[in-house]
Amino acid sequence: MLEPAVRITVLGSGTSTGVPVVGCDCGVCRSGKPRNKRLRPSVLFEEAEKVVLIDSGTDLRLQLLAAEVRQVDAVLYTHAHADHILGLDDLRPYCFRRGGDIPCYGSQRTLDGIRQTFSYVFDGQPSEGGGKPQLELREISAGPFEAAGLEFEAIPLQHGSREVYAYRRGAFAYATDCNFIADSSLDRLRGLEVLILDALRYRPHPTHFSIEEAVAVARDLGAGRTYFTHISHDVDCDDLAFPLPPGMELAYDGLRFEI
Repeated sequence: MLEPAVRITVLGSGTSTGVPVVGCDCGVCRSGKPRNKRLRPSVLFEEAEKVVLIDSGTDLRLQLLAAEVRQVDAVLYTHAHADHILGLDDLRPYCFRRGGDIPCYGSQRTLDGIRQTFSYVFDGQPSEGGGKPQLELREISAGPFEAAGLEFEAIPLQHGSREVYAYRRGAFAYATDCNFIADSSLDRLRGLEVLILDALRYRPHPTHFSIEEAVAVARDLGAGRTYFTHISHDVDCDDLAFPLPPGMELAYDGLRFEI
């Protein structure tokens, strides 16, 4: 009997400002090329009729409409920066349809940040008007855990001084917002068919891999395919500063593949 396919959809491949950047007249922002239009970073993981969202960024409603997402069974949070959590309220329709809480997973620091940012959701007060998202925040540590009946692994990365999580299931891993990966975490990211990895721009950055740095990490890990994400407006999808090695390419909004 064949195993059910795993389907991944890149909902957003852009950096925290999105691309085009508001008020910017650079060639990438004005290019009009579909793959130069990048919403804030997020991916959707589907397996065995379960749908798991990784991060609920600023553009979440538009992304969910574009991908025609009918259900969300769990949310995995990499960290609590604005571009990864500010769409949380757009989970409400899935809560209503589900008739109960959606479990949301992250580190203690991440969940504390979500509680602070969305205090009205978690203050314990009764809702009025349109209601609140019904969410159950579940703290996890590095290592394996279960979400929506599927086993994932949380893998620590460094995003500047902040520890964030990559998430792996089977032959797929998503590792956004990082500029350093310890050897112990690199070992947890080996043997992949597909890796999605942070690669902000060509110039160095204090909290993100540059494209050159990301290529070096991808070479070391040796995944069958590597897609780079969290891409800024410094990068034109059709005019790269240097060719990417075989098996590596830029992710783009709407990219969908099966493993």
